[in-house]
Amino acid sequence: MQETSLTFQDGADNTVAAILAEPEKKTGRAVILCHGFLSNKDSRTNLRLTELLCPHGISTLRFDWFGMGGSGGEFSHITVATCVDQLERAISLMRDRGYYDLGLIGSSFGGLLAILVAQRHPELRAVGLKCPVPDFPEMLDHEFGPNGIEEWKRTNYIPDVTGGTAPISLDFSFYESCRVFNAYEAARNVNAPVLTVHGEQDELVPFHQIERLKASLPGDAELVLLPGADHQFGRPEDFRRMTVRLANWMQTHLPTTNRP
Repeated sequence: MQETSLTFQDGADNTVAAILAEPEKKTGRAVILCHGFLSNKDSRTNLRLTELLCPHGISTLRFDWFGMGGSGGEFSHITVATCVDQLERAISLMRDRGYYDLGLIGSSFGGLLAILVAQRHPELRAVGLKCPVPDFPEMLDHEFGPNGIEEWKRTNYIPDVTGGTAPISLDFSFYESCRVFNAYEAARNVNAPVLTVHGEQDELVPFHQIERLKASLPGDAELVLLPGADHQFGRPEDFRRMTVRLANWMQTHLPTTNRP
């Protein structure tokens, strides 16, 4: 496997940092990996999926969302629309590099973005979702409560939802930008086969969101619910099962014959 550091520009001319991992024998197959909120392209999920996919002739592109990891922009100004644009440009980048058989895997917030973008790309071969958040505002309402939402609106700071103790600077406009997008409606337009892997004890994403998302998908949709698993798939066996199921989904649905 060979890894190449790349950058590309989004629609507002922000620099997006990415890493393209390619097997020794390059094919036209690749999976774009979309990390979660307050994470980065080198999340353990992205790294493990790359290790699982490349030996099967599938390249991966992992990149940092606006204001996260090595990408430009001030995280406090992030919006869903900005991230949608960045994922669209990541798809274009891979097309330009000769990758015609593409899949998306999105984790949590990245899962929301994978759904929103997949509806625009009927040519995608497969979509994998790890504990996606189709209704981010509802999750935030549940996590912070009415008083916390009002405090966020007043201060433009939120608690660290990943477990840290320091508050995070984030404009309240992010919450409002989430409300513009309807992932359930978007899911109705996703043609690709979709696998969702979710933890039975996920403490952030309500299971009714996952059920509603699956019901919204019109085609081949599979839900794997891992007993006892939390949002981070923190137990080694939960993490192993989650990554293997997602990798196998891509290996199954991305064609093995190369295009000219």
